[in-house]
Amino acid sequence: MHNDEITLEGINLHQEDRLIFENVNLSIKHGDFVYLVGETGSGKSSLVKSLYGEIKVSAGNINVTGFNLNKIERGDIPKLRRKLGIVFQDFQLLSDRSVNENLEFVLKAIGWKDKKMILERINKVLEDVHLEDFNNKMPHELSGGEKQRAAIARALLNEPEIILADEPTGSLDPKKSEKIIQLLKDINNKGTTVVIATHDYEIIKKFNSRIIRCSEKKLKEITMDEL
Repeated sequence: MHNDEITLEGINLHQEDRLIFENVNLSIKHGDFVYLVGETGSGKSSLVKSLYGEIKVSAGNINVTGFNLNKIERGDIPKLRRKLGIVFQDFQLLSDRSVNENLEFVLKAIGWKDKKMILERINKVLEDVHLEDFNNKMPHELSGGEKQRAAIARALLNEPEIILADEPTGSLDPKKSEKIIQLLKDINNKGTTVVIATHDYEIIKKFNSRIIRCSEKKLKEITMDEL
């Protein structure tokens, strides 16, 4: 297996007409747990979007799990995303479906057909996120923390190589935030690479790991003391 799971080489990234990153390099190895930090507007979310093919770079190279995102065809983006689990701040659960149906929808969309296997996979990921009795709950019946855990379960369905989480604790209180990061840590301990864009420094202090700061169009690796 290629040891560097994410490589950025000399990339420039624009959001509409604004240059957000200029000539930046970064390598994230298989099994890393990385925080991307920076002020609002520093480009954290855009960087995450560039990793799953939502925004194209204007210069340089991005490689993610063996895909060259500069040359990726539109039709191959789903293949890339099957290797990724993406977690958003606002959960993005379908509100008219139960937790089970939300997860089943994803598996069917990627071609799963066998009902028994679908149910087994759903039960496994719900167990992984400590929501084993929540199959039939509707999203409005869940707390914010439970919704985010359901969203993480959805991200795990495909046994992704990398989880990309964009402000996963952004709408949660400190206690729930801690549980979500602990959960992502547990997932990371089983071998999945985790990249979290966050400005929740309290969380980083509790779960120290590799920190990359987005600032002044550059990426810089920093220590906890420099936060």
